[in-house]
Amino acid sequence: MQSQPWLGKPLTDIFFILLPPFICLLIIALYPALFQNAKGISDASWVILILLIDVAHVYSTLYRTYFDPVAFRKQRTILLTIPFAGFIIGVMLYSIGPGLFWRLLAYTAVFHFVRQQYGFMRLYSRKEEKNNFSSFIDTLTIYYATIYPLLYWHLNGPRNFNWFVENDFIYLQSGMLLSILKVMYFALMATWVVKEVLQWTKLKQVNIPKMMIVSGTAFSWYGGIVYFNGDLAFTLLNVVSHGIPYMALIWIYGKKNYSSTQSKFLRFVFSKYGLLVFLGLLFLFAFIEEGLWDVTVWKEHGNLFGISGFSSPGFDKTILAFIVPLLALPQITHYILDGFIWRIKKDRLVI
Repeated sequence: MQSQPWLGKPLTDIFFILLPPFICLLIIALYPALFQNAKGISDASWVILILLIDVAHVYSTLYRTYFDPVAFRKQRTILLTIPFAGFIIGVMLYSIGPGLFWRLLAYTAVFHFVRQQYGFMRLYSRKEEKNNFSSFIDTLTIYYATIYPLLYWHLNGPRNFNWFVENDFIYLQSGMLLSILKVMYFALMATWVVKEVLQWTKLKQVNIPKMMIVSGTAFSWYGGIVYFNGDLAFTLLNVVSHGIPYMALIWIYGKKNYSSTQSKFLRFVFSKYGLLVFLGLLFLFAFIEEGLWDVTVWKEHGNLFGISGFSSPGFDKTILAFIVPLLALPQITHYILDGFIWRIKKDRLVI
C-alpha cells in the first residue's frame, strides 16, 4: 500500500477522495426507501449535501489562492481579473435572459466536474510506467465515464432533477444515437478493464487509487444520471463524489505546503488542531451565501436561516441582473480558477 501514488496519507486519500462514490452507492442500496421520492429533497438532505458540501467546497479554493500570500503575489493578475470579468459577463448574460445565464453557468459547472475527475486520474497516474496507448485509454475512459451519462441526459430528455434550474440543459431526442453511444460506453469500459489486467500481468503492479477513481467515476455518474432517476440520488452521488474529494485535496495540499509558510493563519489552519477552523470557515461562508440566495431569489429555506418571517421586496429583472451574478460569483471564480491552480511537479501539487 505504501508504494501506491498517494497524494497525502493513505487513509486520507482512501476515505475522503476514493471511497465517497462507493459509500454513496452503498447508502442507496441499504436505504432505498429514502430515494423513492423522485423529485425534491428534504431540508436535512439539502443542508448536508448542498450547504455543507456543494457550496462549502467552492470556498475551499480560497485557501489555495486568496488566503495564500505567496500564491496571490504570483497570480495576482489572474486572481483579480477572473472575478471581475466573471461578474461583468454574468450581468451581461442575465440582462439578455436569465435562461441564458443559468444555461452557460450549468455547462461551465459540468466542464469543471468532468475535468476534476480527469485531474484526479492524472494525479494518481503520475508515477505509472505506461505507453502512449495506455495513457490514451485511461484518458478516453475517464472522460467518457462522465460524458456518456451527460449525453444520455441530453438525448433522453429531462430527468427528475436539474443541474441548477429547470431547462438549463438543451434536450434532443435521438434513440438511435443513444443506442450507439451506449454500446461504445460498455465497450470502452470493457477495454479499460482488459488493459488494466494486461498491464498487471506484464508489470505485476496495480495502481489502486487510479483504478478506484476511474471505477468510482463510472459507477457514480452512470448511477446518478442514467440508472437512478431521482433528485436525491443524483444530488448525493454528484455532490459528495465531487465536493468531499476537492476539500480533501485542498487539505492535503495545505498540510504539505503551509507548515512553514509566513502566513500565521494558514500555519494554524493546517496544523494539528486547525481542521475545525478549516471546515468552520467554509460552512460559515456557505451559510451566508445561501442565506442571501434565499432572501433575495429562491425564498425556499427561510426557516433554516431564521428569516421565515422576513419578507424581502420583489426585485425586477434589472436588479436581479446584478444580484444573481454577484451571488454566483464564488462559483464562477471557483470553476475558472480550478483550471489554473493545479500542476504536477516532482510529485508535489504546485501553483
